[in-house]
Amino acid sequence: MGEFDFSVVTTGEFRTWLVSGFLLSLQLLAASWLLAVPMATVVALCRLSSVGVLRGFGAVFVEGIRNVPLLVHMLFWYFAMPELLPEPARNWLYEHNAEVVCAVIALALYSGSYMAEDIRSGIRSVSATQIEAARALGFGFLAAMRRVVLPQAFRIVVPPLISQTLNLWKNTSIATVIGTAELMYQTQKVETNSFRGVESFGVATLAYLTVSLVITAVAVGFQRRFPVRAI
Repeated sequence: MGEFDFSVVTTGEFRTWLVSGFLLSLQLLAASWLLAVPMATVVALCRLSSVGVLRGFGAVFVEGIRNVPLLVHMLFWYFAMPELLPEPARNWLYEHNAEVVCAVIALALYSGSYMAEDIRSGIRSVSATQIEAARALGFGFLAAMRRVVLPQAFRIVVPPLISQTLNLWKNTSIATVIGTAELMYQTQKVETNSFRGVESFGVATLAYLTVSLVITAVAVGFQRRFPVRAI
């Protein structure tokens, strides 16, 4: 058994590669999350709408996206979707980090489809009397949701949303298949050039674990600071 030397992959050029990959993974997480949550909220509201077309759209969105593997989404958005774009749009995409843009779109859609169901469950758990009281005060459907229901629903769905955020963080590693230079891509690059598989993937594992634990700790702190009240 050979000797392990983590300093080989944590110094010099190898460290630069790993740090750049780690930072890009965090950027993928942030961008995808910021797109996924508002999108999931809109889809959840569509699924609860009294308008049949909106309910149908929400159902098709959720079932159509989350029943297809993320790997397929990633490959579709990178290899297939650009071919359907007008040539100016396609050229612009290829000139502006197409791998990152397509990865963010795939991750946001995939995570958003799961978050939508969590948010819908949270909205349904809010007492119907809350909505009735809001409507009695003159609020429309959207105003009642925005001012009364959603603030309560989001407190309820913090645990499942954190779970989806953790999944999103781990799923950023799949972006390596389309050449996105995130952490896993850079880790494989370091391993190929250093022949230090244990050290390379050990550092990557620690990075993924650290961020996951930080997300969990933030969620626990939020729940303690803003506990769910009886509604």
